[in-house]
Amino acid sequence: MPENLIESELFGHEKGSFTGASALHSGRFEMANGGTIFLDEIGDVPSSIQVKLLRVLQQRQIERVGGTKTINVDVRIITATNRNLEEMIRNNTFREDFYYRINVFPIYVPSLRERRADIPILTDHFIRKLNKINSMNVKRITGGALDMLMLYSWPGNIRELENVIERAMILTTDEVIHSYNLPPTLQTGASSNTIDKGPLHSVLERVEKQMLIDALISNRGNISKAAKQLGITERIIGLRIDKYHLKPQDYKSLTHEYS
Repeated sequence: MPENLIESELFGHEKGSFTGASALHSGRFEMANGGTIFLDEIGDVPSSIQVKLLRVLQQRQIERVGGTKTINVDVRIITATNRNLEEMIRNNTFREDFYYRINVFPIYVPSLRERRADIPILTDHFIRKLNKINSMNVKRITGGALDMLMLYSWPGNIRELENVIERAMILTTDEVIHSYNLPPTLQTGASSNTIDKGPLHSVLERVEKQMLIDALISNRGNISKAAKQLGITERIIGLRIDKYHLKPQDYKSLTHEYS
């Protein structure tokens, strides 16, 4: 969106403030007063708008486009981005003062390839969601198809997974997602350029580490139960945990549940 439209959308505008402004328009911040506003892709916001957002954060005040009246707002702001804001600050493409005002309670969400154990849960979620939206009745996904999802590296992250599941649900003829319902790019790692590269030992180490993490998450950091799940002794799992510098206590509160 052009900068003037972003400003109008966020802060509102007065009647006659620009061509097409035929009536007073309340912005998103006014509508969110007393509640929460979610600003997605904050890394793409122009610098001029960052300055105005900084004022909202510091003074809790806005002014409509074309207006002179100061409007007080009480809004909790949640932002999200897939860009590296620290790097953008170094390149002078993101304001440092604005970054430190929005970086109050950061939550880092790893990419899908870093948490493959979530793929089955997300797949079930998307099947239920898309069944409801599209009035479908897909019941399940086969083990072979799920294996293909687990092997893929997902450069498009969770959005790509949802699109793949929606496509497969459209193509299925028996209310079950099969491997042949999935896109050709998932058929092999080589065809999609997502195959694990590097010496064999490094690839095996990545797989081993991921299996350890999955077992610790599943068993809430309980080393004994994780070892039993993996079919190894507590001594062996202890050595592996030390090797990969894992901290079992970090996994005590983690689950694979999604609302």
